[in-house]
Amino acid sequence: MNSDDERGFFGEAPFPALHKKTKTPEKPHYHGHRERLRNRFAESGSDSLTDYEMLELLLFRSIPRADTKGMAKALIKRFGSFAEVLGAPEHLLTEVPGIGKTAALDLKIVAAAAQRMLKSQVHRKQVLSSWSAVVDYCRAAMAFETREQFRILFLDKKNTLIADEVQQTGTVDHTPVYPREVVRRALELSASAVILVHNHPSGDPTPSRADIEMTKTIIDTAKPLGISVHDHVIIGKSGHVSMKGLLLI
Repeated sequence: MNSDDERGFFGEAPFPALHKKTKTPEKPHYHGHRERLRNRFAESGSDSLTDYEMLELLLFRSIPRADTKGMAKALIKRFGSFAEVLGAPEHLLTEVPGIGKTAALDLKIVAAAAQRMLKSQVHRKQVLSSWSAVVDYCRAAMAFETREQFRILFLDKKNTLIADEVQQTGTVDHTPVYPREVVRRALELSASAVILVHNHPSGDPTPSRADIEMTKTIIDTAKPLGISVHDHVIIGKSGHVSMKGLLLI
C-alpha cells in the first residue's frame, strides 16, 4: 500500500469513540406490577386483593425472576380457590406450569403456618365455648385433603382440649375406624370426652349411614367407661355438618 492509499484508508475509517455509552437495561414489566400489588396490600389489606393476587404475593419470593400472574391464575383454575391451592398436595402443585418444587414447598409452609395459628387458638381452651375456632381449625387441616382422615379431639373434664390426633387415614371415600382404639387412646390421655371429626374429600359433608352407625358404636363403647362423645363433625370443602346439630346422636 502506497502513502496515498494509506491516507485514503485512514481518512475513510471512522474515528473510534473514546467513551461508548452503555444502555441501561430496562426492568422487566412485572417489577412495577409487584410493587403496586405490595402497596395495595400494605394500604388496604388482603380484602382488596383477589385470590390469584394473594397467590402472586406468595409466589414473588419463591419465583423472583418471572411474571407470576399467569401461574397464580393457573393454580386457581386447577384447584378452585386460594384455600384449595394451599391444601393441594405438593406433587399436584408442581404439575402447574412454572411451579417448581421450591414454590410448591413454600405454599405448603404457608398452609402449615395457617393451620398452626388456628390450632393455637383452641389448644388448652374450653372447646365448647370456642366452637367456631375449632371448626375453622378442622376445616383448615382437613377440608382439602384428598383422602379421608379420622381425627379425634380429646377433652378433659372441663372440656379443655388436651390432644388432637389423626387416628386413621383411608381412601377417597372410606376410613377404617376402630371404636376400641378410640376409647383406649382416650383412657391413655385421661380424657373425659371426645369430639370425632372426619372429612369427605368429595366435598359434601352429609353423613352417610355408615358414619352414623360407626358414631353410635363409639358412643356405646365409650359410655360405660365414663367417656362422652360430644359430637361428630364432618368436614367438606363447602362447609361442615354436626351430627349432634342434626339430632343424629
